[in-house]
Amino acid sequence: MLLGLITLLQDTLRLPKADTVATALNAAGEASQQISLMDMLMKGGVLMIPLGILSVIAVFVFVERYMTISKAGKLEDNFMPMIRDHITTGNMAAARSLAKNTNSPIARMIDKGIQRIGKPIDNIEKSMENVGKLEIYRMEKNLVILSIIAGIAPMFGFLGTIAGMIQTFFNISITSDITLGTIAGGIYVKMITSATGLIIGLIAFIGYSFLNAQIDKVIHKMENASSEFIDILQEPTK
Repeated sequence: MLLGLITLLQDTLRLPKADTVATALNAAGEASQQISLMDMLMKGGVLMIPLGILSVIAVFVFVERYMTISKAGKLEDNFMPMIRDHITTGNMAAARSLAKNTNSPIARMIDKGIQRIGKPIDNIEKSMENVGKLEIYRMEKNLVILSIIAGIAPMFGFLGTIAGMIQTFFNISITSDITLGTIAGGIYVKMITSATGLIIGLIAFIGYSFLNAQIDKVIHKMENASSEFIDILQEPTK
């Protein structure tokens, strides 16, 4: 009897448990049903095309504006001290040459102020302010595109989902196949457009907000330079 129990125990240990077998089969089935990201995007339908175009435009606008704004914010640390030295010594030609040969919104604003030296301070400030507004407009150019993409990309995504659900329920009305697999399969594919649209819109909004923050930094530098320039004009010349 003891030998029979030992034999039975050995057979039990050699046989895989039913739960283990079921788990393995389920894992294998899930692995066989996995699809790549590209295949999933392809299943999104024709509305994935405009979403792809919007994503390309958003990336292009962000990179182009970022490079432009970053370049606008760069200015040599000794620029304003040199302007101060030239103006206080009465060397307006050197000050004008320095400002004119410096490729920066701040330098162009200072150059306008140098041209107006001799006129009332209010007129100088107004002229510099007008140049500053023009420079800000140049930095903000095409930023509205990112704002538009942030708004319409999710709408395209929702439109694709709604169209897919209409098609799914229409097919159900024709075939009378209302199984859970049929409904879920049709809906999950069409919700890909919603997810894609939301991601594109979120990225575009983050890029838009980031670039606006960078522009605000440049504006702050312009305001500081303008105030410093006015102070220079009110100092006595050597």
